[in-house]
Amino acid sequence: MLLRLRSLNLSQPLPLFLRHPKTLNPTLRCLSSPSSSQSQGPLPSSEPAEWTDEIVYLDESGDVICSGRGLRPAEPGRDAHVLDGGLLRPIPRSAAASKLVELARRWRWGPDLDAHLDRLPFPPDPSLLSVALAALPAADPQPALSLFRWARRQPWFAPSDSTYALLLDRLFAAADFDAIQSLFDDILKAATFDDAEPSSTSFSSSLNLVVQYLCQASKLEISFSCFKKLRDAGFREFNTQTYNSLITLFLCKGLPFKAFEIYESMASSGCSLDASTYDLMVPALAKSGRLDAALRLFQEMKAKEGSGRPGLPIYAALVDSMGKAGRLDAAVGLYQELQSVGYRPSVTMYVSMIESLVKAGKLDAGLKLWNEMKGAGFRPNFGLYTMMVESHARSGRLETAASIFADMERSGFLPTPSTYACLIEMHSAAGQVDPAMRLYNSMTNAGLRPGLSTFTSLLSVLANKKLLDLAAKVLLEMKAVGFAVDVNASDVLMIYIKGGSTELALRWLRFMGSAGIRTNNFIIRQLFESCMKAGLYDSAQPLLETYVGSAAKVDLILYTSILAHLVRCKDEKNERAIMDIMSSAKHRAHEFMCGLFTGPEQRKKPVLSFVREFFQEIDYELEESAARYFVNVLLNYLVLMGQMNRARCVWKVAYENKLFPKAIVFDQHIAWSLDVRNLSVGAALVSVVHTLHRFRKRMLYYGVVPRRIKLVTGPTLKMVVAQMLQSVESPFEVSKVVLRAPGDSVLEWFKKPIVQQFLLNEIPSKADVLMHKLNVLFPSSAPEVRLLSPPKPLAVSR
Repeated sequence: MLLRLRSLNLSQPLPLFLRHPKTLNPTLRCLSSPSSSQSQGPLPSSEPAEWTDEIVYLDESGDVICSGRGLRPAEPGRDAHVLDGGLLRPIPRSAAASKLVELARRWRWGPDLDAHLDRLPFPPDPSLLSVALAALPAADPQPALSLFRWARRQPWFAPSDSTYALLLDRLFAAADFDAIQSLFDDILKAATFDDAEPSSTSFSSSLNLVVQYLCQASKLEISFSCFKKLRDAGFREFNTQTYNSLITLFLCKGLPFKAFEIYESMASSGCSLDASTYDLMVPALAKSGRLDAALRLFQEMKAKEGSGRPGLPIYAALVDSMGKAGRLDAAVGLYQELQSVGYRPSVTMYVSMIESLVKAGKLDAGLKLWNEMKGAGFRPNFGLYTMMVESHARSGRLETAASIFADMERSGFLPTPSTYACLIEMHSAAGQVDPAMRLYNSMTNAGLRPGLSTFTSLLSVLANKKLLDLAAKVLLEMKAVGFAVDVNASDVLMIYIKGGSTELALRWLRFMGSAGIRTNNFIIRQLFESCMKAGLYDSAQPLLETYVGSAAKVDLILYTSILAHLVRCKDEKNERAIMDIMSSAKHRAHEFMCGLFTGPEQRKKPVLSFVREFFQEIDYELEESAARYFVNVLLNYLVLMGQMNRARCVWKVAYENKLFPKAIVFDQHIAWSLDVRNLSVGAALVSVVHTLHRFRKRMLYYGVVPRRIKLVTGPTLKMVVAQMLQSVESPFEVSKVVLRAPGDSVLEWFKKPIVQQFLLNEIPSKADVLMHKLNVLFPSSAPEVRLLSPPKPLAVSR
């Protein structure tokens, strides 16, 4: 087949056999004609030797395919022209650009591409380079980058912002960020930054694109490093989109404070804010707690022309942040404003507003918004249901909470254990047993495990309502799920004890024993004292034996309380039971009591010595108040039993041990006083007799007569002491809380025989009073002798 070239269209890529001979198959050899070479004249020195006038193309076997006049470069000085046969034709720019594109696409990169580009029959220029780069495919940036690197080494190359921008677009599309960073360094070297005459303006587009593309690729460190390099170099041509890209990147990376720094740099540089900047900064400032700054920027956005209407995300962020910060008035105002400008609140905004109102305690406003949300067709989520139920329950609005809870179950939400627990606890606190038990059964039927607080509140309300059997059932279920029930069972027992339900407390204690649940000694003691108060002595004694058997210490106070019950007891059968209980206490005070009522033959020591020995064993640092309590009760019992001498011995020893240090006061010759306000009735009577006896000895034996004597009794003991002294015609005058008399009158009263008898023995009987009256009517001839003579002992009167 013969191929002959008549014309050459350089607008299309050259066919293979018309390309440079070095690119042909090695089997194709170019043969040159010397005559043709001579006829055409000498070729330029830069022309390769392989180029000839006549070109013969051979096939694989060596046969001639065709021959003809070939394509040759123009003569020197004839740039951008070629000889087509004998005609001199100019090379179109489109064809030249296509040649560059064809070479770049074929060789892509490397020395072969550089060699072919160096042999171009026409000299390129920057504009031709831009056309070629634009014509290269955007999906593969390598040919364009290789062509650009070759052109950068040529003397005709001049850097262009559009060229750099084109390359950056290709590199960003191919995600070649290392090449983008390298290209950024080239641009930075090509640009000079001078504040007086900034020449960086020619590269502002490409430099901004570098930062924007790196930000869009989430290259945080690299993008900010490029931004900082440009800022430190004096570049001030950052546009709004670049700032927005940096702000977006920092916010996405969770670094709002760096975003705020970029925003402040943007404001200080005088760069104008667009709608995207407002959309970024207002929610970021609001969510970071800088509410005042967010509101200022929001107002600025609304006042600025061309910024557009604030978007729903801005309103949502402001409403949410204001509500969480407690600025409910501002939040409600923004919520109403967004509705007035035509926005429909989203479900997120409804949830945020309701949560803010409910947490602030504004349940009515929250409930109104709740109904508005449901009316708008939005379905409350699980968290909002839970919060509404629990907040209304804790506020005591149990009916509303129950209604929302029922709606929650109808909506298909399974309440959490915390929701059940809140409702059960609130119903229990309100004393509503039926709703609490209904919720408890619903909770257990749903397979949820009640918590410790739920069981505790439920047991409390059942105990307070005295539903012992139901409380026992709940306690056993609590034990079955793995909770330790000893404390809760003891708490129920204490509720019955404090409520005075001693019978129920004993029943509950028996249930605890059958279920293997133990209680502590403190509660056993409390129940024992409750049984004593209720007169259940048969039940009290086993409790005390249990208390003693568990190595618990029966202190003096407990024993004294038993003795007090004995003092008040009027039934002989009960007296025997209390005496058995006192014996079960096994306290040393009981041994003292038994020894006190025995004779001196069995005691083998006088009463006073026996009493002193007992009080010496008391630890007054720990048991001083208990000892005072014991003395008061014991003196009551001794006076009641008519044991005045023993009672006076106990009082004397108690006073010696300073259990009542301020009872007797001697104010020289002015006033002597006895204060019995803190004593029991028996102790007051004994102390009055004993103290008056001391006063008498001082006045008669030592001749000291005070100006007055006072008996400070208080309002309760006033009449008791007055009636006792009235039987012996005392000179004491009764006032509101004091019995007082002049010292001289008391001295004369002390000289009477019946007073001496009264003070040395005990309260006189009727026979003694009658004898005193006879002595007054028929006095003896020597009363002073009789006065000083020792009195005869009187029979003990009950």
